[in-house]
Amino acid sequence: MNINTQFRLYTPIDLTDILELSILAWEPVFAAWLRILGPQLYPVAIYPDWRKGQREEVEKIVADEKMITWVAVVDSMVTGFVTIELNDTTKIAEVQLLAVHPAHQNHGIGTELNLLALQKMKDAGMRMAVLGTGGDEGHAPARRSYEKAGYTGLPLVRYYKEL
Repeated sequence: MNINTQFRLYTPIDLTDILELSILAWEPVFAAWLRILGPQLYPVAIYPDWRKGQREEVEKIVADEKMITWVAVVDSMVTGFVTIELNDTTKIAEVQLLAVHPAHQNHGIGTELNLLALQKMKDAGMRMAVLGTGGDEGHAPARRSYEKAGYTGLPLVRYYKEL
């Protein structure tokens, strides 16, 4: 990990940075989905404009009062973030979003964000943490980060068919 990395709670001033880095970080995912689904299914199954849809989804999630978001900062630049949701009834917490700017990937920031989130979940009395990710090559870095943080993957498949 970069020794200059600091972690702090998200504030609305971070939104522009988070939106920009999320687009860069998830671009390989959407490219993989396009290759897998093809040009006919992709715009129907995902978003007609994935960048717009992704920005809207990220903005909605980090603004939700039920969510807690932390950011990773290196040299005053937001380089990553993680958003979690705590369920006090079930005692199950869920990672809703996690992204690291591509220029800062493979430096342990994603793993540190995962470990921070897990510790905060534990501190809040949660009994289990869950998250979802893709099995495509675009999600491979995310899967490595989750496995480093100790998550156990459950293979699932979602099918699409053009009608």
